[in-house]
Amino acid sequence: MSDIKKDLSRLENGTAQSLPSGALEKKLELKRPLKIKLGMDPTSPDLHLGHAVVLKKLRDFQDLGHEVIFLIGDFTASIGDPTGRSKTRPPLTTEQIAENTKTYFDQVGRILDPSKVTVRYNAEWLSKLSMSDLIKLCSCITVAQLTERDDFSKRLKERQPISFHELLYPIFQGYDSVALESDVELGGTDQTFNMLVGRSLQEHYGQQPQVVMSLPILEGLDGVQKMSKSLGNAIGLTEKPEDAYGKIMSVSDTLMWRYYLLLLGYSQEQITKMQAEVKSGAVHPMDLKKRMAHEVITTFWSEADAQKAQDTFEKLFQKKDLSAGQEVSLPTDTPNPLWIVELLKLLGAIKSSSEARRLIDSGAVQINGEAIKDFKAEIEWQSGMSIKVGKHRIYKLI
Repeated sequence: MSDIKKDLSRLENGTAQSLPSGALEKKLELKRPLKIKLGMDPTSPDLHLGHAVVLKKLRDFQDLGHEVIFLIGDFTASIGDPTGRSKTRPPLTTEQIAENTKTYFDQVGRILDPSKVTVRYNAEWLSKLSMSDLIKLCSCITVAQLTERDDFSKRLKERQPISFHELLYPIFQGYDSVALESDVELGGTDQTFNMLVGRSLQEHYGQQPQVVMSLPILEGLDGVQKMSKSLGNAIGLTEKPEDAYGKIMSVSDTLMWRYYLLLLGYSQEQITKMQAEVKSGAVHPMDLKKRMAHEVITTFWSEADAQKAQDTFEKLFQKKDLSAGQEVSLPTDTPNPLWIVELLKLLGAIKSSSEARRLIDSGAVQINGEAIKDFKAEIEWQSGMSIKVGKHRIYKLI
């Protein structure tokens, strides 16, 4: 197999689409570093494993010597991406955008080589567009084209309002590709329309159009909805590795294969072989899930974190040694009794009261084996107390 064929196989593995067909191979045949664009609006300071799917693919391009451009959508974040929305997304303030952007780079550095990333901000060019520039840009695409987009067409059918500025979002995202002269743009399958707009605008401006590579959307812990912090089914890149490992172990045996494919880059042939071993009884699904969890933590945290997290999991849930729970010491000035939500926050088990309510309402919070059912409960805490949050997170107060 030629080097180009090998590179193509690696780059297209795990992708949903590479459009148009055969275009990426032609780009690789140019035998020069390609400009690879990934745009992200800083709508939240926390990234999760769902974001890692596209970042891993970006790392594949980086490892093959291509120029990776990480585009921060500081201008478009002030508009609000309508993708997947049933109503207008509230725009972010300048202060929120700046605060969220701060934490992006540390998290992205877990996956990409920061020394080989070009960081750009789309306010560099979008904020400088004159009114005549904007009119010229808008003339490149029709309203009919925009309203064919799934999000907009669905909202129109349901008589949900669409603000005019939302129609500008895909046009601005497409113009980013013109400004960067990108060869390839990566994004989730929900971004395919916007990325194709980029191709159209590049052609209009006399550029060679980019290849559009869409990555599958990773399902969250529930195995149904896409991974999302707001849905409470996400595994954050800033979570403690023990917590992340435990959450990964809670995914279904069916969803496990998606994680092998999208997060770890296993080929479909490798996955088919493992599935056959499970079906024949040669391998137990639990062993493969532990292997998957270990590899995910190694990839996005470290080998040492992965081993410690696995040891903790085995002691807690296979050997039933509750003393192996994460030891947490509360500050000396912590009130006693303490509101259950504040206790969970001090443990680092939750980040918001709404998350605590979801866990408590579903019976997923236990203290010394007894479920806490009252969101307003005041807890008399003491050393040695065992607190279980979800299926696979146990804390021990010291």
